[in-house]
Amino acid sequence: MDKKLRNVSVILLLVFLVGITGISLAQDNTSSIASASSPGIVKNKVQQSIEVISKQIDAVAKKLAAPNLPGEDKPGLEKSKKSLEAALASLKSPKSNTAGLLGLLGAPLSGSLIYLWGFLWAIWVGWIFSTVGAFGGIMAGVGHITIFGLGDYAKSFGKGTPINKLITDSTRVSNQWLVGLAAFISAINYYKMGRLVLPLGICLGIGSVAASYSIPVLTAGQISFKSYMGYFGLCVLLLGIFLTYKITPRGQRSQKAAKQAAKEFEKAKGKATEQGVKVIEGSYAGMIVALLVTLIGALWGNLMRSMQWYALIVVACGVVLGFIIAKGKVRFTFYGVEFGFKGWIPIVGGLLIAALASFLGVGGGFLFVPFLTAVAGLPMFLVAGTSGLAVLVGMIVSIFTYMVAKQIPVHWSLIGAELVGIFVGAMIGPRTQKYLSDKALSILFIVLAFLVGIRYTLKGFFPDIYAATGLP
Repeated sequence: MDKKLRNVSVILLLVFLVGITGISLAQDNTSSIASASSPGIVKNKVQQSIEVISKQIDAVAKKLAAPNLPGEDKPGLEKSKKSLEAALASLKSPKSNTAGLLGLLGAPLSGSLIYLWGFLWAIWVGWIFSTVGAFGGIMAGVGHITIFGLGDYAKSFGKGTPINKLITDSTRVSNQWLVGLAAFISAINYYKMGRLVLPLGICLGIGSVAASYSIPVLTAGQISFKSYMGYFGLCVLLLGIFLTYKITPRGQRSQKAAKQAAKEFEKAKGKATEQGVKVIEGSYAGMIVALLVTLIGALWGNLMRSMQWYALIVVACGVVLGFIIAKGKVRFTFYGVEFGFKGWIPIVGGLLIAALASFLGVGGGFLFVPFLTAVAGLPMFLVAGTSGLAVLVGMIVSIFTYMVAKQIPVHWSLIGAELVGIFVGAMIGPRTQKYLSDKALSILFIVLAFLVGIRYTLKGFFPDIYAATGLP
């Protein structure tokens, strides 16, 4: 069995690598965002940005020349004009003709050391995601946007300009590559170790893919994360408070099975893999078919925008098929303790979690974890792998959308170095997790939830205080 699993793992890894190659070849002019022969979309965005900024400068100049301009407005307009002129100069500079994409992702990420820093930071991202099953995308974003300076770099080309949006999208999909590989590697490792509830992850994936595709189609992108950033922060803080309660003696009274399984796992230090997850009732072969139907519909709709409403019907069929197949109960054991769930519940959970994540423009890992612990009643040792599988299918759709449908280029050399780091971190995480107690894993998640919650609450409701704190 071990040899069979190893062979499956190698095949899946090869499929992932072939996928990277296929997506890069599917892009226009396939070259890196930072290369001299950058894709045509980049050059078009640069020209569009020049036109937009030129018009903005003219508009500000007219306001400054107005005879009835209030004195208190003049300093702000002059500052705005100076900033726009600097952005225009950057776009028109001779360096932009030799650095490719104006050195985008190359200017702040210059020097060979950036690949080392990218590799090291990615190890942390891979480890934390594969250990708790969440916060991979947020940590990857902190690295790209704050530590590597891509957030300020994007702003230097003018707020809301096409090139600014392109850098933002490129950063976003770069984050998703890291999370996607972390989810892929950790899911394989946890499955081999008997710590992934496959039917539960598949059901969550069905709902996740359906909502991730449907919400943008149905809302036509009219809902902005910035409008709800503060509320998102409060939600994460409430999750942290809720999970803090769940680790108290009173909160754990309803988690007897999870507590007993965690105790047995900790006693064996995770070495008795034969006592890992064993499905004793319910078949999930049909669930896999439902997931594939949903996934194909989402990929089709993103690739062919003119067919997105027909693709939405295919996605809906996949969800309905999932409900029909998963109407029965699935039972499984973990270290001698029995658990069970009705398949439709995680499908609905996946729909709601991914819908909220799509509205807010964030990943869903931080919501999958409390669902799996509080609703499904699992110990943390089963959460990371199961959450990783659900996140993985969502990342497949999102990466495909950005890179094939929207032709968003990335800095391939940096991504390559980071993916190596992700591989290392995601291989270490499942192996070190067993040395942490179930309570310690919960506390780690809670600490990260409070940090993220405070960050977004301040950023959304108190931007001046947030700026003064210097938080990433």
